[in-house]
Amino acid sequence: MTTDNTRESDLEKAEFIDIAHKIVREGLGPICDNCLGRQFATVSSGLSNKKRGEILRYALKKRDVEIESGKCWLCNGLFVHLEDWVSKALEALEEYEYNSFLVGTKVSGLILENEELMWEIAGASFAEPLKAELNREVGKRIEQETGKIAEFDRPEIVVLLNLWTDEVALQVNSVFIYGRYLKFLRGIPQTKWFCRACRGKGCERCNFTGKMYAESVEELIKDSILDEFQGVDMVLHGSGREDIDARMLGSGRPFVVELKEPKRRHVDLQKLEEKVKEENVGKLEVTGLQYVNREMVARVKNAKAAKTYRVKVALKTDVKEAELRDAVAALDGVVIEQQTPTRVVHRRADLVRKRRVHELKLMNYAIGSCAIEIKCDGGLYIKELISGDGGRTKPSLSELLGAEAEVKELDVVDVDLDVSVEDGKS
Repeated sequence: MTTDNTRESDLEKAEFIDIAHKIVREGLGPICDNCLGRQFATVSSGLSNKKRGEILRYALKKRDVEIESGKCWLCNGLFVHLEDWVSKALEALEEYEYNSFLVGTKVSGLILENEELMWEIAGASFAEPLKAELNREVGKRIEQETGKIAEFDRPEIVVLLNLWTDEVALQVNSVFIYGRYLKFLRGIPQTKWFCRACRGKGCERCNFTGKMYAESVEELIKDSILDEFQGVDMVLHGSGREDIDARMLGSGRPFVVELKEPKRRHVDLQKLEEKVKEENVGKLEVTGLQYVNREMVARVKNAKAAKTYRVKVALKTDVKEAELRDAVAALDGVVIEQQTPTRVVHRRADLVRKRRVHELKLMNYAIGSCAIEIKCDGGLYIKELISGDGGRTKPSLSELLGAEAEVKELDVVDVDLDVSVEDGKS
């Protein structure tokens, strides 16, 4: 095991003392132990830079080297006032709930220039940057004062020391929650739609709301949970989206909500589900809420998901039940070639996509109407599968019947998401 004496003897080698002598001789004034020792940060592991500086200062004094006293020219007294930065950081953190943090520093131009000059004098072979030491030392003191953990990979809060302004700022990382939502009313979009006329500014067409629709799934969830986390905003990331006039029933649609800059990070999610239900009776529920990491957003948005729909169809001309059953059977298991529907081509690329119908069942039949259940690949446009969209979707129910068919009501009853939530837990 390496002893303190052994570590000290490493620093007391002539080559290191000679470099320290050069620093004292050619520097722009007094130098503190932290800044002196930091130029030898990779020498004698297990020591602080301050301790390295003390050892070298003592070795220089034994050589009768005169060392100027006063404010350090390199850090401008920064390490003498280290506790001031710790106090500022603790005050900024006081309002926040967190388990992990990281300290970062924005170094001023003067200190950067001084550090570059120091490396010209002493070389940088054994040194570490000033901000690395400052981050570490302030971080150690925050750990001691709060019992929280300095975390490099996934800190919940980043403490930013701004040496330009002498201020501390916080970068509060988002909280992510996975769940599924059920939407019981038609006419509610998943996210806010800005008014096409004013693009969100507010006009007579949108009754000066800036929105095409009064509310959205995102806004309803946000109104119920944002205050619980004391965050500044919330964004909903859904696994696809249903049409505005469709309900989302059955198992619900998977989503991840991102709560931005939360002051609270640990809320009872079961109670949160109950709150959303109570505040949105007949409109919306959320289920299966659990905390996840940031990567879960991409997984939910990009994962393949088979969808199951229940559709009420209007038949424009008399169609016999046997004919309808034959047409339904002909679509069962078929790959559909679907050109981007005319109703959405203004906002999506005009491409031909291939999607499979896994299962298609006739639920009931009446003259002029029927109900169908469809399980298919995600991304298949169901309304166009029924209508044919003027031949842009092939085959379609209308084409096979030789008669016009149109979706009157559409419900999503299952979204079978191909992703492991366990892998995405925070």
